[in-house]
Amino acid sequence: MEIIAALFMDDIELRSVPGPSTRIDLAGIQFSAPAPSPVPVTVAPHLVVLVWNPPDGKELGALEVVFTAEGGDPDAEPLARNVQPLQIEPGKFNYRLVRAELPFEEYGTVLARCSIDGGRTHLVPYTLLPPVG
Repeated sequence: MEIIAALFMDDIELRSVPGPSTRIDLAGIQFSAPAPSPVPVTVAPHLVVLVWNPPDGKELGALEVVFTAEGGDPDAEPLARNVQPLQIEPGKFNYRLVRAELPFEEYGTVLARCSIDGGRTHLVPYTLLPPVG
């Protein structure tokens, strides 16, 4: 299985079109957001991970997403971690939603480190900005 995209977003909608085929509409793609209040604060952005299983791929796998502070100690405890089973027919696509509660002691960037079965890691940044207003 291969991760073809991973993004923080506000909303996802699936719709069928002739073929049969499916369209995935993503709304509110984001890489940063203002904090809802001054730090320290906990936020819970939504991450969508799109996965493709090649025709010769195995049907079962595990998606792991580890959230770490950018530039932080690589041996430090992660801010959050999510592991989910994947079952995707060979030759098909699917997605998984990941929502983690991320504690911020200061404004900065968190990296979502996404991998399947311990394979190649895809990094997705999320930056918390000071509140607006």
